[in-house]
Order: sequence, then C-alpha cells, then structure tokens
Amino acid sequence: MTSRRPPVTGTRALSAPTGARVLARAKEYALRAAIGAAAARAAEPGGLRFTERQLYFQTCRVLDPSPTVLSRVPRTVRPYLRLSSFSRALDAMGRDTVEGLLPPAPAGAPAPERESEPDLHAYGLPRLLVCQDRSIARMLLANHVHLEAACPVLAGEDALLLDARLTAALERAGEATVYVLHDAGPLGIALPGRVRAALGALPGVRVSSLGLVPRHARAMRLPAGRGPVRPAELAGLPATLRPQETAWLARGRFAEVAAVPPDRLVRGVLRLTRGPRVPRASVWTGLRDLRTTGFLTWPDPTGRH
Repeated sequence: MTSRRPPVTGTRALSAPTGARVLARAKEYALRAAIGAAAARAAEPGGLRFTERQLYFQTCRVLDPSPTVLSRVPRTVRPYLRLSSFSRALDAMGRDTVEGLLPPAPAGAPAPERESEPDLHAYGLPRLLVCQDRSIARMLLANHVHLEAACPVLAGEDALLLDARLTAALERAGEATVYVLHDAGPLGIALPGRVRAALGALPGVRVSSLGLVPRHARAMRLPAGRGPVRPAELAGLPATLRPQETAWLARGRFAEVAAVPPDRLVRGVLRLTRGPRVPRASVWTGLRDLRTTGFLTWPDPTGRH
C-alpha cells in the first residue's frame, strides 16, 4: 500500500550491480530483524500465539517512523510495509523459525470447539463469541480465551448456521449474550445484525457488538486499508454510526481486528466477555474499608463491618 520499491531478490539480485545487491541484502536483513522484533513483541506477555496477519501489522508498528508526539494523534495510518515484501521475507526466514506464529488455517476446517467440547450442549450457555475472521477465532482458541472466559469461540460463517443444540443451550441459560467481534468495514459492522437474524427469536438472548467501528480504529491508530466500495453493503450500515464514519467507509477504507496488538486484543476480549471483575480482598482493600469505617459507623447490613 506504500510507494516503496520491494527489495531486489532472486535472479534480479544476481543481475543487479554490486552496490544494488549490497543494498538489497541490507534491506533484507533489516526486514528480518524487524520481523524478529515484532514476533517478540507479539508474544508478550506469557508467550502468546499470533497469526501471520497479526505479525504483519506488528512489523508495521516496529517500522513506524512517526515521532512520539504524532503517535498520540487519533487517526488511522497507512501500513509502512508492503504485504508482499513481508511475505517474501517471512518465507526466506522460514515460518517454523518464528516462535509463537500459528500455522495457516486449513481451508474448510470445522470449528475446533465442536470436536473438543461435545458435552457443552447439555448445559446452559451464558455467553458465546463470534469472530468475523476465522484466523482470529483460532488465535483466541490457541491462547485459551474460551477457557478463561468460559465462552465458546466460533467463526462468523459457523455462527450463521448455528447448531440447534447450541441455540437451545443459549436459551436455557436465561440471559445469554452472543458477542460479535468484527472489523471496521461494511461487512463487519453489519455482521451483528446478520447473526441476530440467523438466531431468530430466542427469548432472553441478546447480540452485542465487540467489534471495531472507524472511531475505534482512529483512537487506536490502526493501519487502515482501502478496497472497492459496494453500495449494497453501505446501505446496510447501522444508523448509530457518525456521518464522518459513514463517509470514511464510503471511501473504501477499513481496519481489521488483526491490526490490534495481540495482548491488547486478548485482554479486551476477556474483559468484555467476562464482565466486571469482582474485587478481591487484600491488604489495600482492607485499609480502604478501615478508612470509611469510624467508631460511630452504622453497622453494614452485609456484615463486613
């Protein structure tokens, strides 16, 4: 997406003058070092697993030349590296040598949770996460988000043909929520409505969007791409979008969930799907309670004071 020339490699490199070959080799080494640094950042903390697309955006962040002052301005940015150059450098390095990088998803593979948790349908299911991107669903599963949040993770196309036993488990839970994690693009923003329509009338089950809209992409300074504009997709945008966001989408711009740093994505999904955290008792909470408890304090009906 940038105007930079790709590094000269292969037969072109052999036929190039010596100075050009040295420069191309230096660029190749620098790009490999940037990918290595990006992989180390993407795996933090605790050895997170990440997709190739996430590694690409992390490498763009490593190569970001913006000064610190400009890095705080809310806006979307252009990727600082061509995807073809990144893929070529990653091929040269060898994907197996990058620790934490997930292998590409096999085409048409079934959703893993359907095979690994067959007894899930026997219980009430209070929450379910639907991801627009199948590779993001695999990344969250690989990092055990479904276990920590007690929330099955599905890809978007699987949720549009949801198993009848799964819908029964959602209904059995009483007040279940289906979360939809989507990109900031016309198809992604319309996905919660499609999931809601596919579920039908399920008493007590609501559909909630966890995805990106253009203002989120601007606030997080995510790299944004540009693609063809389809008027039919723009017609299905929700009325809650701001006019400038609709205009941004109408120019063919979009931002992907894969552009969110992996640690931030995992933290955000866990926080939003698990709900507010119950404060744990500690020395500090005890001191805070003592500060509000005086000699003539009226007894707390909960029995804490």
